Amino acid sequence: MGLFFPRDRVRDLERGIRSAARELGFEDGEACVEWLLSAPLERSHIEALAGHLTVGETYFFRDRKIFQALEEAILPELIQERCKNGGHVKIWSAGCSTGEEPYSIAMLLSRMIPDLSGWNITILGTDVNARSLRKAAAGLYGRWSFRGMAPWIRKECFRKKDDGRMEVLPRIRKMVTFSYLNLAEDIYPSLFNNTAGMDIIFCRNVLMYMVPDLAVKVVQNFHRCLSDGGFLVVGPCELSGKLFSRFSTLSFPGAMIYRKEGNSPEPAESLPCGPPVPYAPDREFVHGFEEDAKCVAGSVQPVQQETVDVQPVAQPRVPARDDVYLEALSLCEAGRYTRALKETERLLSHYPSDAGAMTLLARIHANRGKLAQALEWCEKAIAADKLRAGSHYLIATILLELGQAEAATESLKRAMYLDPDFVAAYVAMGNIKRQGKMGTEAAKYFENALSLLSGRDPEDILPESDGVNVGRLTEILKDILRSGGMR
Repeated sequence: MGLFFPRDRVRDLERGIRSAARELGFEDGEACVEWLLSAPLERSHIEALAGHLTVGETYFFRDRKIFQALEEAILPELIQERCKNGGHVKIWSAGCSTGEEPYSIAMLLSRMIPDLSGWNITILGTDVNARSLRKAAAGLYGRWSFRGMAPWIRKECFRKKDDGRMEVLPRIRKMVTFSYLNLAEDIYPSLFNNTAGMDIIFCRNVLMYMVPDLAVKVVQNFHRCLSDGGFLVVGPCELSGKLFSRFSTLSFPGAMIYRKEGNSPEPAESLPCGPPVPYAPDREFVHGFEEDAKCVAGSVQPVQQETVDVQPVAQPRVPARDDVYLEALSLCEAGRYTRALKETERLLSHYPSDAGAMTLLARIHANRGKLAQALEWCEKAIAADKLRAGSHYLIATILLELGQAEAATESLKRAMYLDPDFVAAYVAMGNIKRQGKMGTEAAKYFENALSLLSGRDPEDILPESDGVNVGRLTEILKDILRSGGMR
């Protein structure tokens, strides 16, 4: 989990281990620690530890100045822009604990956009503590979660239960999806877990508990998850010019928020956090030439002409297709989208009908949050090669982000028809059915995916999964089926 316990928090660690030991079936903490260190942990073990070691203190509209900045400055700009461009908004609460934060965001949006019927709002809440996520999905809260809350919120967004607890209204609950995600181990951004193309990421009071090197990695990944111009909101104790040097800083009364500029540089894998890089707009280069051709008419008889020394013109070398493709794919998977874009465009300049390159270009645009361009390139890839299952799968994931579930379903059916072993397509279809409250159908797709995964090497990386391996996906699917899913 990447949690760091300095000397002054060792007692917290000891208490948490002793508490987790009882859940894991040990009489004392020392025996539990010896067992934990003796073999690789399964996800169930990590979940048990997370339930006792993570800090879950939260409440609705915590840090009022942050929400004031959202309501008065950030969201009005975003809403105005998206009103003209499909009404799509994506927000991620990373480390959401028991769900008060993502529900607060949903309540604020529902107040600012009275008619949500024409909008596609995605609010994702993730956490490593599965117990907290189950409480978040239930949407039931006691008095402690409401301290300092404005009266209109209780009246408009909750209903009182017989036991005195307050329940989030269905119209608010359906705006939020909860999922398990470990910031230390899982892969993001990814279309597979819906963490790409975010407009706003909340990660408050999470980084402060992490090992410093991991915090750097998480912030770099968040930068990749955000669309150009997207916002990152962290806790007041986590503000750092060094850690967030790739972001610009916006100051509001009592709050600071980071923003991803559209052309911020992409670091190498080992790039340390350094001073901010000055803003410099992209330059546009137009390459071209004009060649004057002179046509000389002559008779059939040979004509003696003046001899001219002509040097042979060096022809540009056509690069090997696979070399450029694999380089572009590697850059994309590392989140270095600007360079990946250039390499893929270079590939298409030499191989203009390459459906694989078109699909990769669509994926790059999708990961950058440029869904219109991604959709356009997906359609070109399918026109070039209708039998490529990966193109149909990718267009389905983009259509899902655009709120077009019915069209996405048709694309997924085509992908599964073309490749009956396409695990990611079964998982995506299961998620569509689950979100549509069709639990029985969802379970069938998840079970089919598990069947396809059985017997495979747990370390194998699945196609179109952004690096998720067989073992990790198997854990996720079993957890969904065991719990009935989280919504």
